[in-house]
Amino acid sequence: MTTNSGSEKKSAVNVREMIAEKKRKRNFSALTEKIIPILLLIIASISILTTVGIIYTLLSEAFEFFKRIPIWEFISGTVLKPLSQEPEFGLLPLLNGTIISSVIAMLVAGPIGIMSAVYLSEYASEKVRKTLKPLLEILAGIPTIVYGFFAFTFVTPVIRAVFPAVEATNILSPGLVMGVMIIPMIASLSEDAMTSVPNSMREGALALGATKLETTFKVVIPAALSGIISSFVLGISRAIGETMIVTIASGSSKNFTFDITQSMQTMTAYIVEVSGGEAPAGSTIYYSLYAVALTLFVFTLIMNLLARYVSRKFREEY
Repeated sequence: MTTNSGSEKKSAVNVREMIAEKKRKRNFSALTEKIIPILLLIIASISILTTVGIIYTLLSEAFEFFKRIPIWEFISGTVLKPLSQEPEFGLLPLLNGTIISSVIAMLVAGPIGIMSAVYLSEYASEKVRKTLKPLLEILAGIPTIVYGFFAFTFVTPVIRAVFPAVEATNILSPGLVMGVMIIPMIASLSEDAMTSVPNSMREGALALGATKLETTFKVVIPAALSGIISSFVLGISRAIGETMIVTIASGSSKNFTFDITQSMQTMTAYIVEVSGGEAPAGSTIYYSLYAVALTLFVFTLIMNLLARYVSRKFREEY
């Protein structure tokens, strides 16, 4: 009887311990369920808070610049001489250089990128696709400063050998090299969009007597238009925000011209120049850095919003 009574007491103790352990685990799980969402919210808010901080910094410093230089004079000015005795702060020379270099880049990257995507998606075998696509995407991993020195030391001399009138620093060379840099982005995103088009659409077109080329350009590309246009818009955004290539190869001449053989300066190159130590803190040229950066931020934001709009507008669901 004593033995049975002792075993019953031990069993009761074990049961109580098990119940207490389960309660502790349940309480810990409940606490974890409360903490994890808060932690995830904080992590998700980091990017938002960072963006808010960037916008606040740009607006506050740019506001100081616009108190000294009228905003209309800044936007419409065609002369940029920040270090002269009578400084002028016109945005148009920088805006002109940025747009021209981006247009040149897209004239190179657009056709080559879309044709590469067509080949990889519609004509290449699976083995060839798995080999060529990673090789193409290697271009995206090359540091932009390497592209910059390539443009300055190789592309520019080649261009000058053919067209001697081209200056040693010009906007044509970095524009061409930026186009090469953007090709992987356009080709990869466009190829993904084309690959997502159902094979039934291709088979239907071929069954109606269309050739492979007609199927590609009249069925596949229109069906993948949303992704293709988005890749182009993102490519333009990448070109607008490029820094090192234009800083090294396009020079620092703040010319307001449409002659691509001359030296020009982009908004990103100007930011690099001003932030390099030429401008004392609190000076007008120092605050002009933030005004230009704010303009660049607005440009990039508009391009990203445009990409999202186009993606939603032309999206095809299968």
